Amino acid sequence: MSITSFFDKQKEQSLIKARIVEKYFWAWANVMIPSAKKYNSKIAYIDLFAGPGRYEDGSKSTPIKILETAISNPYMQNMLVTVFNDADTKHINSLQEAINSIPNIANLKSKPKVFNHKVGEEIVKILEQLKLPPTLFFVDPWGYEGLSLELINSVVKNHGCDCIFFFNYKRINMALSNATVEEHMNALFGNIRADQVRQQLKTLQPGEREITVVEAICEALKEMGGEYVLPFCFKDKNGNRTSHHLIFVSKHIKGYNIMKQIMAKESTEQHQGVPSFEYNPATYRQPLLFEFSHPLDDLEEMLLDTFAGQTITMLEIYDRHHVGRRYISKNYKAALNNLEAKGNITADPPANKRRKKKGELTFADSVKVTFLPKQ
Repeated sequence: MSITSFFDKQKEQSLIKARIVEKYFWAWANVMIPSAKKYNSKIAYIDLFAGPGRYEDGSKSTPIKILETAISNPYMQNMLVTVFNDADTKHINSLQEAINSIPNIANLKSKPKVFNHKVGEEIVKILEQLKLPPTLFFVDPWGYEGLSLELINSVVKNHGCDCIFFFNYKRINMALSNATVEEHMNALFGNIRADQVRQQLKTLQPGEREITVVEAICEALKEMGGEYVLPFCFKDKNGNRTSHHLIFVSKHIKGYNIMKQIMAKESTEQHQGVPSFEYNPATYRQPLLFEFSHPLDDLEEMLLDTFAGQTITMLEIYDRHHVGRRYISKNYKAALNNLEAKGNITADPPANKRRKKKGELTFADSVKVTFLPKQ
């Protein structure tokens, strides 16, 4: 598929990706606005691979939806600064036209800034020198050219700045064994880690390759300072292969928690109520293929092992355990209810003192849990 044909019609995967970004932008902005009001400052949204603004079928792309969201909120109208860039001159002209046609676009205090530059070292250097206001940085390149650890860190280094970027696993997987694009892969993973990954991939099967590549980029981001990293996987139409990941990077647990809830809801499948953090079109056609794992049982075993002999609240259990795992708050509550029913833990207040909601026993964040010591 060429970059031109990509924008002919918005595909379901692009729709889900855009929805995740839009939902997070709204939630992120509402967290940042009170502080921005207090200090009379700004918040920002930057998209360096913005595209033409609309697909050929008329569907709105992410930049237009972000601006429409800002126009709908009086505080965002006054506080939001937006920067859009694309290396394709036709895309930029189309984007500017689409922006100009948005109803009430003049209500934005800061006019959207639109640029036509190739993303590379020059832009990285400019961003590195800036002290940005709280910024949501969206990086969605066609492939991988221009995407680098330095680019992501140039924004995430600042307070209140988060990044969501497109990680084209299919193309990156091939590129890691292609000497002609070694420079791009080194920029993305770091020189030493890129060499390590290349060596590891030589003996791995496809499923193992994906885990190795994604873990490598997540570890590189963490070492860079993006402590909280969360990938969301997109499968191809047959559900057999991964096409790409959307990866979230933040320095703050609050952003991580918000994005985790958003990605959980956009997952196409759940095993025992545990979200897959994956969009898989095949799930709807072959649902029985995805019913054989038991992640909630695994969580119960992990909790018994990790917290043996301790008395601790539900919220403390969640905060200390969930980062880097696909479990969300309701999964921990379900697991604790199960463990209490089995007699593996005691809870204060106990089950007979807690109310039911929609027929299910609740487990509030403040409930104290006592785990039996290891035998």
